[in-house]
Amino acid sequence: MKIKPINKKLKLYGFNNLTKTLSFNFYDICYALTPEQRQEYIEYIDEEYNADRLVHILNTVAKIIGANVLNIANQDYEPQGASVTMLVAENQVICDDSIKIYDNESPGPASEAIVGHLDKSHITVHTYPESHPDRGISTFRADIDVSTCGEISPLKTLNYLITSFEPDIAIIDYRVRGFTRDVNGKKYFLDHKINSIQNFMTGKTRQMYQMIDVNVYQENIFHTKMILKEFDLDHYLFGVAKKDLQSLEKKKIKQRIKKEMLEIYYGRNIAKFKG
Repeated sequence: MKIKPINKKLKLYGFNNLTKTLSFNFYDICYALTPEQRQEYIEYIDEEYNADRLVHILNTVAKIIGANVLNIANQDYEPQGASVTMLVAENQVICDDSIKIYDNESPGPASEAIVGHLDKSHITVHTYPESHPDRGISTFRADIDVSTCGEISPLKTLNYLITSFEPDIAIIDYRVRGFTRDVNGKKYFLDHKINSIQNFMTGKTRQMYQMIDVNVYQENIFHTKMILKEFDLDHYLFGVAKKDLQSLEKKKIKQRIKKEMLEIYYGRNIAKFKG
């Protein structure tokens, strides 16, 4: 059953200047047997997520949050990596100095636009492809920040970004800063209900990933980590198939990949791992 939002409208003194920031770290993990294959993986990732592709992704994010793009700065780097910074402003402002307080948590759209009120907000993405010199492991990390001011929340971009990058691991932070004030002088430090970032994901996404929340509700700080539940070795191999490997080799490669993933997920090195 769809939960209807509480249509509670508050008269504000001035503009809704709450700042809401959604930050992602997306990781893709790969195993390549030879130095040549590792280099091919880096080149593949560098091309797949070059500056032009990232600009396209961020343009769609801007549409989802109802923002006009004011300026785009993008750069591909040598030997690898790319960055895009986008400055956005409010779309069509139909503002009567009031806000609606919503009492529901739901996933955002995949790509359709939502009109919101934003002012001098920004969206950024930076990519970091890298590989281990002798263990066969290569990783791709994308850091994304979506920061908005006003009524719309960047949480509505969550579904689109997850499906665009299809990460093996994601580390997600959401923070609301500042306050807005009603005409009677009462401050509002949050203008929408949130118990967990997970509630803004689809059921399909929640089924695919193991998740951990670390939330500080009194500070309006929310943190979610997610890692794929299912492990299929072919998903992580580059330039070779599982069927072409010997049993012992498959076991060692699987251990290396799982160790790498768990170290990233938990944010610490694991001295000994048997998996």
